[in-house]
Amino acid sequence: MTYGDIDLRPVAALDEETRGDFVVRVYQHLMAAIIAFVGIEALFINLGIAERIYDFVAGSGATWLLILGGFMLGQWIVANAAADLLNPQRQYAALFGSAALYAVLFAPMLHYVFNSRDNGGTTVASAALITAVAFAGLTVVGFVTRKDLSFLRPMVMYGFVVALVLIVAAVLFGFSLGVWFSIAMIALSGVSILYQTQTIIRKYPAQAHVAAALGLFSSVMTMFWYVLRLFSRR
Repeated sequence: MTYGDIDLRPVAALDEETRGDFVVRVYQHLMAAIIAFVGIEALFINLGIAERIYDFVAGSGATWLLILGGFMLGQWIVANAAADLLNPQRQYAALFGSAALYAVLFAPMLHYVFNSRDNGGTTVASAALITAVAFAGLTVVGFVTRKDLSFLRPMVMYGFVVALVLIVAAVLFGFSLGVWFSIAMIALSGVSILYQTQTIIRKYPAQAHVAAALGLFSSVMTMFWYVLRLFSRR
């Protein structure tokens, strides 16, 4: 099956060299998105933009819901753009646009961690390291296991829907989502990474490396958010 001049067969149906090249491109683009996120976030912090975003959302559930709603709309837009296999420029705009969206979302939390704790930098670095180690381990498991992990898809979908409902309810009614919620979200993000890692090979065509990287990037950033949230509560 083709789409324009693009072969839509999953890379699992192609030769070993093509599969290897595809996986390398996926993780190269994932790393590029992470570097872009770090660079944009550094600009936000050094230029005082992160502080302004923090002041905008601090103490106001309505403004935080506005930021969250804008983020979700933006993620929906970039996901659709990344799926446009006939337009590489649109795919790259989606990937780096997602990095910018996550930088905005993380800005108030990172401003708080860096400025309310003596060891804020250590906290962020520790959270990043734990996330990286967990991602590496889950990636290895996702690639080497022969078990079909497609059964995880409903768990991921409904899990994130339930999490979103709880987050909105917490903001609207003023109750706190405690440590166990963070732990549950870290676990759910891990399940998502496992599912997506296997899906990359089994479902994605060779030209969909940017879309595959975008999906992994979202799961990695979600895990990092909740690991950081957990560490900052200590």
